[in-house]
Amino acid sequence: MLTPSGTRQFGEAVVPRGATVLELLFDIVYVFALARLAGRVADDLTIVRHTLLSEAGQTVLFFVAMWMIWSLNALMASIYDPRRADIQVALLATMFGTLVLAVTLPQAFGERGLIFCVTYVVVQVGRPLYLTLALRRQDEWRQPARVLAWHGVSGIFWLVGGAFSGLGRGVLWTVALAIEVLGSALSWPFPRLGMTRHGYTRVDYDHLAERYNQFFMIALAEIVLETGAAVSFPGFSLMRSIVLVAAFVIVVAFWRIYFYHVGSGRPRDSVTSGAALRVTHWSSFSLLLIVGGVICTAVGLGQVVEHPDPPIDWALVVVIFGGPALFLIGRFYLESPRRERCLAMSLGLPALGVAALVVLRLPPFAAAVAVATILAGVAVADWLIHRRGPETNPPL
Repeated sequence: MLTPSGTRQFGEAVVPRGATVLELLFDIVYVFALARLAGRVADDLTIVRHTLLSEAGQTVLFFVAMWMIWSLNALMASIYDPRRADIQVALLATMFGTLVLAVTLPQAFGERGLIFCVTYVVVQVGRPLYLTLALRRQDEWRQPARVLAWHGVSGIFWLVGGAFSGLGRGVLWTVALAIEVLGSALSWPFPRLGMTRHGYTRVDYDHLAERYNQFFMIALAEIVLETGAAVSFPGFSLMRSIVLVAAFVIVVAFWRIYFYHVGSGRPRDSVTSGAALRVTHWSSFSLLLIVGGVICTAVGLGQVVEHPDPPIDWALVVVIFGGPALFLIGRFYLESPRRERCLAMSLGLPALGVAALVVLRLPPFAAAVAVATILAGVAVADWLIHRRGPETNPPL
């Protein structure tokens, strides 16, 4: 559909299936951001126990906030052509804002709190504000306007929280983030602006699935970075070599479990095909669990190398086994339809729970070996259960 001038309107441009180079550049900032978040998790494991829960809560808050930025930008580039100059400017502006947020993470609950919240609000309000103005002559303007309204409300809590310190800041920022998560879950409804079932009327799910795949690979690299860095400085030993091999097995198992999915054998509307994921409106929350689980696993493996002497710490057990559990839960709910979810993934959860209790009496490296064994078993069982032909085994 063309305007009288012969050019496509803003909301009618064709989105390419593959991610653009600029979107890949955008993800580079998240390599740094994920490393900062992993550093916070590692710090949480080494601080005084009476502050562990509050520190962990802050880390989760930052992780979800950074995730909201990434997921909404991935959605924007899957609705509006990311090759447009104005969309590219929006991505670059968000990229710089994300870099500032990542730099302020260590002191966001301290002296850099105001910088963090102001930058976050500018990023989250600025994007839907521009889209609303750009679409003002088209019927689709209500879609970003609803997102703008929700972020306008949450922005008040972010900014007021920045003026407080300690518990007050944490409470207000938690409320602000809860508003945004709730808005996303409900498809951003707002009085007089309406709502659609999936939040947006047109999304290129092929493009969005590719973005999910790429971000998962970035998160997966965190396991290599954390474990490799922990092993490289002191050098090889028998225990470190075992953990390094276990980390490699875990990376391969995560990769295999994530990218393998069962085909339905039927034509599908508004979903992906081939080797891509069949993402839905709820897939964003599933990927949140997947990436969070990968980061926890990466930190846990690094801590096993740095603290090899028994007995193993209970908090480390929670992290190193909780990470794979989050990954399996997220992967279990990532795709639709539900009847095609893999039984092997659900069997892996109780196995992780039992193993976590057992390794409390074993040396720390046994936890890495146990996780690697269970995940490898899930990957193999997944392949054996659904080995029904090329349709169910897309190119990996």
